[in-house]
Amino acid sequence: MLIDGHNRVVNYLRISVTERCNFRCQYCMPEKPFSWVPQENLLSYEDMFEFVKVAIDEGITKIRLTGGEPLLRAGLDGFVKMISSYAPDIDLAITTNGFLLEESAQALKDAGLKRLNISLDSLKPKVAHHIAQKDVLNKVLKGIETASKVGLGIKLNCVPLKGINDSEIIDILEFGKKHNYEVRFIEFMENSHASVKKGLNSTEIQDIIKQKYSFTKGQRVGSSPSQDYFLEDGYKFGIIEPHKDDFCSDCNRIRITAEGYLIPCLYFEDALSIADAIKQKDIKEASSILKKVLKNKPEKNKWGSEDSSDRAFYETGG
Repeated sequence: MLIDGHNRVVNYLRISVTERCNFRCQYCMPEKPFSWVPQENLLSYEDMFEFVKVAIDEGITKIRLTGGEPLLRAGLDGFVKMISSYAPDIDLAITTNGFLLEESAQALKDAGLKRLNISLDSLKPKVAHHIAQKDVLNKVLKGIETASKVGLGIKLNCVPLKGINDSEIIDILEFGKKHNYEVRFIEFMENSHASVKKGLNSTEIQDIIKQKYSFTKGQRVGSSPSQDYFLEDGYKFGIIEPHKDDFCSDCNRIRITAEGYLIPCLYFEDALSIADAIKQKDIKEASSILKKVLKNKPEKNKWGSEDSSDRAFYETGG
């Protein structure tokens, strides 16, 4: 069992398999060109799997593969298969923008993937193009449909931005309701790489939904950062409020980047690398570094309502 310095059980590992992305979403990516980390600097799937086995053996029961855009990295279904074969009961999911899902959903399902979180920030082609800086909506919707048909569980993530897609909150809620996908609205996370600077907060999101629907607030479930709400017919949606720290007391997660940095908290700049230990197959040292990172995991996130992070969320699956 993995226990951090504040006696919290850590059983959830998020793995960023690449920092690369085929979108340039305005709430995440810089406007100016920049250089990606060279491919040779990334851990191979085989190296990542060595660490995954350590983590599972120590008590990890839930794994989410993220990016960047994880489907951009070739052979992802093979990595999924490695994990699911080693631990068939593991709760294995992927967060994706959905652009490449139509082509890959079946292979991922066959490899052992169980669930997907898919970004859907607009149902209007021009607005989706404006946010992602690319014509994306048609392929994303086809990807969602294909993933659903092959039997993958689906949640939809939406970041409401003032003056951009805030008029679509009810539309996206109703799209999820119609297809039985849970929608989670995520407050914009201020970061120095974003070209937009203002999103809607939880109260503003709720006020818009109240214009058409009555709903009740649910109990926070476990360590999830999502606050759940229920429409009168029982449909559940969520709002993630990253500036709060009321979910920190139950935080159960740790992150590893594609380069091998272990990150104890999304809003915490400190990280330690396990890359050398893993590449040298020094499992004892990798386990020691993991426990050191857990010991230093902060009690609460360090993000106030006016703060802006310098961390690139496309590197850490934020």
